[in-house]
Amino acid sequence: MQYAEALKDSKYGSVWLDSPDRPEPEPALEENTTCELLVVGGGFTGLWGALQAKERRPDLDIILVEKTFVADGASGRNGGFLSADLAHGEANTEHHFPGEEELLYELGKQNLREMLATFKKYNIDAHYECVGETEVAVDDAQVEELREYYEEEKAAGEDVTWFDEEEMQEQVKSPTYKAGLLFHNGLDGTVNPARICWGLKQVLLDLGVRIFEHTPVDKLLPRSRQRMKAFCPNGIITCKKVLMATNAFRSPVRKIRKSIIPVWDYQIATEPLTQEQLEMIGWDKFHHALGEFNNMFHYYRLTKDKRITWGGGGAVRYYYNKNISRRDCADVPEAFEQLAEEFFETFPQLEGIKFTHRWSGIIATSTRFCMVPGTAYDGRVAWAVGYTGLGVGASRFGARIAIELLGYDPSDILNLQLVQKKPMPWAPEPLRWIGVQLTHAALVRADKNNGKRGLWLKLLDKLNLGFTC
Repeated sequence: MQYAEALKDSKYGSVWLDSPDRPEPEPALEENTTCELLVVGGGFTGLWGALQAKERRPDLDIILVEKTFVADGASGRNGGFLSADLAHGEANTEHHFPGEEELLYELGKQNLREMLATFKKYNIDAHYECVGETEVAVDDAQVEELREYYEEEKAAGEDVTWFDEEEMQEQVKSPTYKAGLLFHNGLDGTVNPARICWGLKQVLLDLGVRIFEHTPVDKLLPRSRQRMKAFCPNGIITCKKVLMATNAFRSPVRKIRKSIIPVWDYQIATEPLTQEQLEMIGWDKFHHALGEFNNMFHYYRLTKDKRITWGGGGAVRYYYNKNISRRDCADVPEAFEQLAEEFFETFPQLEGIKFTHRWSGIIATSTRFCMVPGTAYDGRVAWAVGYTGLGVGASRFGARIAIELLGYDPSDILNLQLVQKKPMPWAPEPLRWIGVQLTHAALVRADKNNGKRGLWLKLLDKLNLGFTC
C-alpha cells in the first residue's frame, strides 16, 4: 500500500532531534552535592524555570537534572506550534476561570513577547516564523460553524482572515479543504522546539547552572523543615526547594501523578519537498500552520528545510493504567500507517513522497485540559504540568508560576484561578480507560457524521470536560 511503502525506510526518532546541532549530553551526577534550587526535568518547563529563577536571583545556586537528555521528552518531539493560549481555548477558559478570560489572554501575549525577547537577548535561533494559525473545514457542517466563528471573532476585533473554498485552495491545495480561517494572533507561529531546548541549555550553562543528564530522581523526601533530599542512582542532592518539571512522566510526588494522565501522540515527517512539490500544494507562498476544524484534528506545518511534519488525528492513544512503556506503545506500525494514509488523503498530489522520520511520545492532560500548578512539602516543592498539547508557549508561563510558588519574587499571578483552583482528579482504572475509549470512539463517529454529537459527547459538553476545545 502507498502509505506503508512511504514509511518503509523511515527512522524512528524525532526529526527535531536528528540534527548536527544537537549538543552532547552533560555528564551524569556521580556524587552527593547541594544546591538551593533543584530543577527536575530538562524540557521546556524545567529549562524556562531555571532561567527565570536565575534571572531573578543571579546568585542562586541551581542544579538541573534530566533522566535522559535535554529535550528528550515532549519538548523535543512536539509539532512546534507557538501559541499565546494559556488555558486551551476560549470555551475552556470561560468555563474554568470565569471573569479572567481577558487577563489570561493578555498574560499569554505578554508571555510570548518575553519569550521572543529572550531568544533575541541570548541569540537563540529557534527557527521562529510568525504565521499565526489556520484552521480548515473539511465538511459542510464545519464550513458553517467555522464561518460563524469567524463572524464572532471579527466582531470582537480579532485579526482574522476568512478563506472560502476557492481562496483556501489558493493558499494550500487539498481536495479535502472547503474553507479556512486564519488567526493572525499577534506573535503565534512555528518554531523548532529542540533548538529552543538546546539554546536554553547553553544559556543556563553559561550562567553557572549545573546540569546533569542521564540522572533520574528515584525518590524525593524531606530532610528537615527547610530542606529536601533527591535520591539519584549515583548521588544525593540536598536542596532547599524543588521545581518538578516532569510533566507526563512519572513523578516521585503523588499529588502530581493524580492530576494528569499521559496520552500518546504520533507524528511523521516527510523528506524535504522540492520546489515543484511545494508549488503542487501551493504551500510555497505562505507557510501556514494548519489544523482541521474537527474533533480528531491533524496538526501540520513546514519546517525550515521544507519538510512537512504531520501528527494528531485518529492516531492519538491512551493506554490502560497510564502505560508509558516505550516498548509497548512507542513504535506502533498501525498508528504510523494510519497517519500516512490520512496524509495522502489530504495531499494525494504528493504520491510517491517518502517519510524520513516517525516518532511518538506522551503528553500530559488534566481534566480541565490546561496546565495544573501545585505545591507540596509546605511550599518547598512546586510544579506546573498538564499542558495538553499547548506547552510550547504555555510552559514558560507555567514555569513562572512554579518558581513564584517557591517564593522567587512572587507576583499577583498567584491569585489567578488558574493557580488557585484545583482540577477534578481523573477516575481510577478501569473507569478512566473506559471513559477515554468511549470518548475517542464518539469523537471519531461525530467527525464521520458532519460533526453531529451523540449522547455521550452531549453529556461531556454539559459537564464541560473539555473534549470540544
